[in-house]
Amino acid sequence: MSIRQDQLDKVRTKPGFIAALDQSGGSTPKALKLYGIGEDAFSNDEEMYALVHEMRTRIVTSPAFNGDRILGAILFENTLDRDIAGKNSARFLWDEKQVVPFLKVDKGLADEADGVQLMKPIPNLAELLEKASARDVFGTKMRSVIKSANAGGIERIVAQQFEIGRQIVAAGLTPIIEPEVDINAPDKAEAEALLRTQLLAHLDELAADELVMFKLTLPEEANFYRACQEHPNMLRVVALSGGYPREEANRRLSQNNGMIASFSRALTEGLSAQQSDEDFNAMLDASIQSIFDASST
Repeated sequence: MSIRQDQLDKVRTKPGFIAALDQSGGSTPKALKLYGIGEDAFSNDEEMYALVHEMRTRIVTSPAFNGDRILGAILFENTLDRDIAGKNSARFLWDEKQVVPFLKVDKGLADEADGVQLMKPIPNLAELLEKASARDVFGTKMRSVIKSANAGGIERIVAQQFEIGRQIVAAGLTPIIEPEVDINAPDKAEAEALLRTQLLAHLDELAADELVMFKLTLPEEANFYRACQEHPNMLRVVALSGGYPREEANRRLSQNNGMIASFSRALTEGLSAQQSDEDFNAMLDASIQSIFDASST
């Protein structure tokens, strides 16, 4: 059986959740600060990325981090170009940990218009997908953001996600489509209703063999995205923590049966560069177990 088929079977059938380890340029200083490394510890991007790679390496090489509870991990390109324990990062995840690698492919957000932030253009997408495929990466992730319940804006955001998503499918990878609804949106429930309508309409336009995943904000109404989860073109619906603390993110996730986590901040909450390996691994183990439990409802 091929690596891709093994990865597909794992994502489709196994319990667990997806670790989002894909902070990039804009969010890396904040991630490092939460980890106990201030901006005085680096003087340029290269030093900053080296430090965040050390943090990620510590996470993924921890005995707590393995394929028993973690289905996949999302990396960004800088991590894909680096090694962990002498092996390419994506290959290390799959070969050593049985964790399915995904790659963040978006280039950040455009300015807000009509209540949404579309993705900026992705000029080198074809080359990036080729590189990812060569390293046995299974899928991709791309994020855009909904700030308010603007029907036209939400229609555009979903159309953009699916247009690029189909290019990713055509390249042999599985896209995680992520139209995040801001947890602070004043009309969050209304935005989710508009979003669900658009998502289902676009799912219905896919060919039978075009499989996608969704990464969605935890909804105001439990099991709100059940129809998306049950759609024949849906591989898995995962949830982002969106700024909710881990306890609240887990509480909301546990109410949405069949949805699994793809948490970033909620996963690394409480981890610190200053912790001993024993304390670090114990904190990570407890965090992973709590998210795994919330993903198993």
